[in-house]
Parts: sequence; C-alpha cells; structure tokens
Amino acid sequence: MQFKYRFLSMAAAAALLLAPALHAKTFTWTSQSEIGSWDIHTQNNSLQNGLHAYVYESLVYYNSRSFAVEPALASSWKEISPTQVRFALRPDVKFHDGSAFGADDAVFSLQRAMAKTSAFALFAQGIDRVVKVDSRSIDIFLSAPNPVLLRQLTELRIMSRSWAQKNQSLDPKDIKGTEENFAHRNAMGTGPYMLESWQPDVKMVFKRNPHWWGAMEGDVSEMVYIPIKSAATRIAALLSGAVDLVLDPAPQDLARLRANPDLKVVDGQEYRTIFFGMDQFREELPGSNVQGRNPLKDVRVRRALYQAIDAEAIARSIMRGLGRPNGTLVAPMVAGYTEAVGKRLPYSVEAAKKLLAEAGYPDGFEVDFACPNNRYINDEAICQAVTAMWSRVGVRARLRTLPLVSYFPMIKRQEASIYMLGWGVTTFDALNSLQSLVRTVGAGADGYYNLGRYSHPRMDYLVDRIKVETDAPVRARMLTEALQLSNDTVSHIPLHDQVIPWAMKRNVDLVHRADNRVDIRMVRVH
Repeated sequence: MQFKYRFLSMAAAAALLLAPALHAKTFTWTSQSEIGSWDIHTQNNSLQNGLHAYVYESLVYYNSRSFAVEPALASSWKEISPTQVRFALRPDVKFHDGSAFGADDAVFSLQRAMAKTSAFALFAQGIDRVVKVDSRSIDIFLSAPNPVLLRQLTELRIMSRSWAQKNQSLDPKDIKGTEENFAHRNAMGTGPYMLESWQPDVKMVFKRNPHWWGAMEGDVSEMVYIPIKSAATRIAALLSGAVDLVLDPAPQDLARLRANPDLKVVDGQEYRTIFFGMDQFREELPGSNVQGRNPLKDVRVRRALYQAIDAEAIARSIMRGLGRPNGTLVAPMVAGYTEAVGKRLPYSVEAAKKLLAEAGYPDGFEVDFACPNNRYINDEAICQAVTAMWSRVGVRARLRTLPLVSYFPMIKRQEASIYMLGWGVTTFDALNSLQSLVRTVGAGADGYYNLGRYSHPRMDYLVDRIKVETDAPVRARMLTEALQLSNDTVSHIPLHDQVIPWAMKRNVDLVHRADNRVDIRMVRVH
C-alpha cells in the first residue's frame, strides 16, 4: 500500500510551533456567516469546521504553511497491512474538563463520524472499523487500501466519550431535524482554546487553554468571533477598531482598504469552486409551469443554462477579481484538475436558445432557484445576475435567498430545483468532490451532497475505483476522466474559484490559508 503523503511511521514531531509570546492579546474577527451547531459531526462547512478546530482536535492536521499532514492527537502511525493502520496516541493530553484523552475517545469519535446522522461520512469513507489496541493506540481497518486516509482524518475531530455519554450526545444532531442534543450548543475538546460562550448571531468567545499539550506561535489569549451579515458594517467595524480582521471584505471595498496605512489586505486563491446544482431526479419540478416533465433531466437544458451565464462578466463586474472562472468542479490546486478539464463552455445566448428549442422549450420555462445570502463572496448578487442572464433565453427563475443556517438544511431536504453550492476540497484530491457531488446516492458518503440526484453508471464505476486505486498515474487519469464526464453531462454548472482577501489591522500577523481558515495558533497582535 503506497501513501503519497508520508503515511508510514512518523516520530512525534509536533514541536513545530514556537513558545508563546509574553504579552497575550485579545483577537476579534468577523465574517458574514454564523455557524449552525457546535456538534462536530452535524454539519460540514468550512467556517464551522475551522471554528470547531480551535476546541476539538483530530488525530492529524495540516501545517498551515505547507498543507503537509502533521501529527496532532496521534503522535505517530504505521501500516500494519495495506488495510490496517496503527495510530499511537499522544500521551498526557487532557480534555478541557481535566479528564484524560485516550483510545476510547478516539474510537468513539471516529465511529460517531460514521453514524447515520453524521455529515462526516465522507471523511470516514473506506474505514471499515476502528479498534482499541490499548489505552494509547488504535487500529483503523480499511475496507480497501485508501491513498488519502490521512487527509480525510484532518477533518475527523475527537470528542470525549464520557462527556458525550453523560450529556446524552452519543449520536450526532440530525441537521435535517429540529431536535437538539447537548453538544449542539456546548463544546468540550482537547484543543488550544476553550469555548467560553456562544450567543448565536451575536458572538462567540474563546479562552486560551492553559493546559494544551502543544506550543503556540501566536500570542492570542482570548478570541472573539462576531458574525456580521452586512458588508458595510463589517468594514465599519474594522475601520473603527472594533474588530482586528474581516475574513470576507466586499470586492468594492478592497481598493480603499489597501490604500489605508493602518490596514493591510492579504489574499490568495481558495480551494473552493462555486457552482449550481440542479434537480435531475423528480419527474416534475415543484412550482414550474412545465407539467409532467422535468426540464432539468435533459442535458441540453442544463447545457443551455450553463452557456447562458456570462462567467467573465460576473468575475469582472461582481467579483471584481475575486473569482476566477472555472469549467469543472475543482480548483487548480486539487489533484485531478488539468487546464483542459477546467476550460469553460463558451458563453452564447444564441447557443442557449437553440439548445432549449431542441429540447422542446422554445419559450423557456419557470423554475425555482435558491441561493445563500451570507455564505460565499457576493453570493446573492451573483444569483441576481444569473437570474437576469437566464431571462434573456426565456428561463424565468424565481430566486429566493436565505441565510446559511437555514439554507443548508433546506437544500439537504432537497427543496430547491436549482441551488448554489461552494465546495472546498479539504483533502486537495478530487475524490472528495466526486464522491460527494456526482456519485449516485448510496451508503455512507456516496452522494452525500448530490442534492440533484445526478446518476451515471460510468461515474459510479470511476469513483469506486478511485477510492481504492493506489497506482498514482492510473488514479490521476481516472480523476481527470471523472471530472471530464461531469463536464460533458453537465452534472452541475461551474462558475468560478474564489480568491479570498483577508482585511486586517496592520499590527496583526498571521498565515493566510487556502481553505479560508484562520489558524489562531499562529496569530500575533503586536
């Protein structure tokens, strides 16, 4: 079994961070979104996962500068066989309540990630079972060799088994339901910070964990996160000094922020692609004027919707440089991407009209269209522009926008005919996107976010092969073939990869990450 990312035994090498500074500080930051839960397995989105990582740790985690996998709660690991990997757990780690971390917690947490109500089965894909070897080590048994297991494990955070049992939180909260467990509003991990308070839609406060096992490069003793939906209000807060960092400044504000001597803007390309999904399952679309048929089942209709979108105009006029048009489901830094597979279909109103006429809709049709209004850069403005573009070819999209906390449960209930989604590829490997978005809905993580219920036998064959293929060149070819098949069948309508600027006070030093996460361990305020 070959592993691309130094999978075999590694020494306990987590002493990569320097000693903390003498003068600790408060660091306050903001973005437009609020998280939906503190249950570590109930909802998979990058803002929530990044905040959870302050409190809850995983067996391994990414180095913020290189994105190499490093030891975290596991100090080392070794391959026993191609389908058995043993992890040695870091000694003397305490949860925030003072109880000891051990093998029972790791086994419980990985099994919890595989539960029916978990949103993290994608990251547990390929895991057959997890077994306690002794108090300081566990074995992960795989159903087949898995070349990206370590990268999946970066997103599987560890919870105290006794805390979960005591607080009736053994199972993850179901995102599609309204019933809450204790872990939904409370948190208790091993991480460098402890959640002191959470007032949804107001703020959350974190305090430094004085007993954390690691060493801190940064000097932040208290962190405050404030969700502010209004872009103007976020910038006003930065200019007034009320916050130290804005994660998502509006494109139209960037020039004046860059010109302000008291501020600085740090930016880079994100690993996230923005696209539209479409209901390709129902025989008739709810609320459409087309009776007895679903126009979105026809690839000509999907291609027409794609070619009616002027992605360059969106990048130029709405994103203002913060979106790079893309023709496939993953960004260039993701394994499987090639320049050829990333080429967009040409924008053409005439071609779109012709395709609609060929499909039997010369006058277009009405369709439901749902978008978030506080999740992605200018998400609502993009959807408003696309609605106008589609109207030019006769497609009358009834746009509705919702905040993140209600939008994601809604689309998970498959209540949108066309919907916006942004997918960040946490493993930097296209399998993450392909299995979630275009694999036919099945067991475990298969099709977990395939909300349009696209299905293609060749795609399923490729995804299932990619899961277990350890021959790197063969696997790379299959990744690219699957992405091209997604393009050819218009499984989704890709728009662009986000470019993410962070605006901050000049006295803030940090590391900009492609996954748009603020690594608080590395933040210094001077």
